[in-house]
Amino acid sequence: MYLANQRRRLYKLKVFSRPGNTSSRTETEVNLLDMAGADMDPEVALGLLEEGANLVLLGVPEGTELGIDYKSWQVGPRFRGVKMIPPGIHFLYYSSVSSRSSGGEIGPRKGLFLSLKPRELILAHWDKKEEDLDFSASENLEEVSRVKAGLCDLDSYLGPYPYETLRKWVSLTDKLNQEVAAALQPLSGRVCAFSDVVPELQLTHTKDRVEQNLPRNDTQCQTMKEGLDRLPRMKQREGTELRFSQIPKQTYPAGATPAQITQCSMDLSYALSCLLENHHKEHPLNVLGELQFAFVCFLIGNVYEAFEHWKCLLALLCKSEEAMKERKDLYLGLITVLYHQLGEVPPDFFVDIVSQNNFLTSTLQDFFQFAGGPGVDKALRKRAEKFKAHLTKKFRWDFDADLDDCAPVVVELPEGVTLD
Repeated sequence: MYLANQRRRLYKLKVFSRPGNTSSRTETEVNLLDMAGADMDPEVALGLLEEGANLVLLGVPEGTELGIDYKSWQVGPRFRGVKMIPPGIHFLYYSSVSSRSSGGEIGPRKGLFLSLKPRELILAHWDKKEEDLDFSASENLEEVSRVKAGLCDLDSYLGPYPYETLRKWVSLTDKLNQEVAAALQPLSGRVCAFSDVVPELQLTHTKDRVEQNLPRNDTQCQTMKEGLDRLPRMKQREGTELRFSQIPKQTYPAGATPAQITQCSMDLSYALSCLLENHHKEHPLNVLGELQFAFVCFLIGNVYEAFEHWKCLLALLCKSEEAMKERKDLYLGLITVLYHQLGEVPPDFFVDIVSQNNFLTSTLQDFFQFAGGPGVDKALRKRAEKFKAHLTKKFRWDFDADLDDCAPVVVELPEGVTLD
């Protein structure tokens, strides 16, 4: 019944949208297409109605900042969820907002990756105490069936998926699949902008501190260091950590000669092979999905830890010369991933990074140098050259500059001083 009613509405849209008839469209008839995007083809809208998923989010407080993928809104009083969502990977995120009397401050962003199937309905209720969405209702088949039966009544309260942003979202997540997202997402199921931390030791009473040979809190601090030492050491709450692949700290094999250690420090292919073997053995190209996951968590989820992992993983990939010769498909995919990612970040963002440690330009300089070396596939070399020209034009970066400024500095120690 619900789909039949929507088909009739779309049929009216196609009739009334013809030249000369636009003035006769009623608000009800144009509502669906106008909300979904003025440029959306009615056939596309019909396809999303028939195959799209629905997120029914009940009780979300008015004023809450909520978004899906590449667009966010402030929730109004009539909001009950999002409809017409294309099947696939999506990132739902939200921030609670305090009351106007309390200043209307926006809380830290929380989010989660969802893998939605055609015609799937996900049901969640807002938990006022936790200021979070509770998806346990989705496990209640009876309640889900009841909501599905009443979708027609809910329709006007569901905002359509921002279809105009779909192409951009797909370009940022085309290598990310359900398995990779599930493996990387915290066990808590939430990607949080700020880490949820707890004390390493529960030192509630003075005697607890004494037992740990720590200074008492009921005495006056004599120095700043002493005051800082009294602060509790914090750790991330178990289950809330992003579960990224562990990038090897040792870049060379056990028993390596000094020459091999030097080589493996310049060419990180051994470390990359270890990472792929330990975390993406069956599907090495999933490392690109991890790179996309980290970028989305940073760009949309506001998670700085994800940005740091993105940098480390990118450096590992770009500085693996031998791997570039052996894994053509991986590096062709990497260029595509980076092309779309760097296109979403303002150029001035990288100015700050470059001024700090020259990370991105030096990393990509290594990449382009290796990509132009002997033994690299011709198609990869050509793609790298085009990518280099694109970045040079867009960001005005000089990848052919001498890296002497980044070379290690040799320091002569004073006489009698030795290193441990």
